Amino acid sequence: DLLVQAIRYGEDPKVKAKMNEVIEGALDAEHLKEIIKRNALVDQHMGLEDLYAVKEEMEKAEARKLQPYFIRAFFTEAFQTLGGEFRSRESGRYEVRHVPAVIRERDRIIGESRTPVLKKYERICFEKQHVRQTGKPMADMIHPMHPLMHATTDLILQAYRAKLKQGAVLVDPNDDSIEPKVLFMVDHTVRESSQSGEVASRRLQFVEINEQGKAINAGWAPHLDLQPIEDYDRKLVGDILQSHWLSHNLEALALNYASQKLVPEHYAEVKGRRERQANKTMAAVNERLVKEVNYWSDRYIKLQDDVSAGKQPRMQPEMARRRVDELTARLEQRKAELIALKNVVSSTPVVIGGALVIPQGLLLMRKGETQFGVDAVARARVEQVAMSAVMQAEQAFGHKVTDVGAEKCGWDVTSRPPANADGSIKPDRHIEVKGRAKGQSTITVSRNEIIYGLNQSDKFILAIVIVDSDSHEGPFYIKNPFTIEPDFGVASVNYDLGDLLSKAVKPEQTI
Repeated sequence: DLLVQAIRYGEDPKVKAKMNEVIEGALDAEHLKEIIKRNALVDQHMGLEDLYAVKEEMEKAEARKLQPYFIRAFFTEAFQTLGGEFRSRESGRYEVRHVPAVIRERDRIIGESRTPVLKKYERICFEKQHVRQTGKPMADMIHPMHPLMHATTDLILQAYRAKLKQGAVLVDPNDDSIEPKVLFMVDHTVRESSQSGEVASRRLQFVEINEQGKAINAGWAPHLDLQPIEDYDRKLVGDILQSHWLSHNLEALALNYASQKLVPEHYAEVKGRRERQANKTMAAVNERLVKEVNYWSDRYIKLQDDVSAGKQPRMQPEMARRRVDELTARLEQRKAELIALKNVVSSTPVVIGGALVIPQGLLLMRKGETQFGVDAVARARVEQVAMSAVMQAEQAFGHKVTDVGAEKCGWDVTSRPPANADGSIKPDRHIEVKGRAKGQSTITVSRNEIIYGLNQSDKFILAIVIVDSDSHEGPFYIKNPFTIEPDFGVASVNYDLGDLLSKAVKPEQTI
């Protein structure tokens, strides 16, 4: 009616005033909030602690996301290993000049989409902002389920999966201890309880076991910070390869730890997420379908009354009744689907790979570097001084500070600013702490630390503290310290200390 009046009498000042009044009322902020509240799926209020907990999990997930850095590093190496050719073109974009026949054939066998793998791609990219560029061809974004990535991954797994189970000997260049450990890779799946048993979530988990048989969670991707052992170093630890403790049933210990600690956490996370999703969807389905069922039921009754009164309605009552039956059946079907969505079962975890991890400290000791023990103690002290300096600086800002180094989440300190006056919360500060003795010229950063920093962008801070005997300089804060991920197979990168400090600012300048 309002639209018709606007067309007929739009130039009338009185009509204009009335329309403006109606529009202003409809778009009033409080009016819109009331509509949103009335149509919300659930009336849910989260306390501040619950809100922080959800936010923390989201930030951890953001830090370890695969796209784009992990995906680009893997695809580049895997595609070239299979004989593929591609060249860098515009910033963040590449040209695939040749896709090997073996990849195209594998896609024909396992392809799950209607889009086949092509013989070549004019442009591909790994980040959304590079898909379209003015005057340039549109790029295919490579992600885990892109046909090219899917076929490449499947071929690599077929070729090398058995080697994971055979195991390897790796070196941890960042470990100053002298105790070797065994790292196990565990595959755990949560499935739907329906007959199809579709995968709801699949996760790789890592368990580390020491010589005493103590198992711990090794983190999300600890293998990326390890490097292959050199032939000479392998001879130095030949006796360890024959150690009696390695012949114990360590795989059973790893599975037992995973079943008790890691699997329940994964299952609870998936079940909770799917229950929330199902409950919200159920509320929306009920609201829509129940209204329609009630409408057509009422219509059926009225049509029957019209027929009984001798009238000829435009719609026969039987059609309305069939509509009621169809909607009722659809409602029951959706309820059954949503109940199935909530019901998930945890599969038995399976060990799919393992490696003996030799710490750098053990190699240095066996090479006869007598200073290594003294250096290890000194480094530990420097790191402790650096951690204390950073935590004190953050506490001085009124932040809640937590040492998360043992959680292996990719940074050392989480600093949480207080909430704003309106109840909104500020982003956490994730700080990677690097302490260096005065006179040192480089800082070593692991592959995971670099990629986690790139994924988080402004949330991530590299803090440097220069320690000199009983005093220290800093901390010096660097935001966005990294620009590109390491090449495939690189476990860590050495950065020039002077170059990093030239970009540093005082902590208060980052608030």
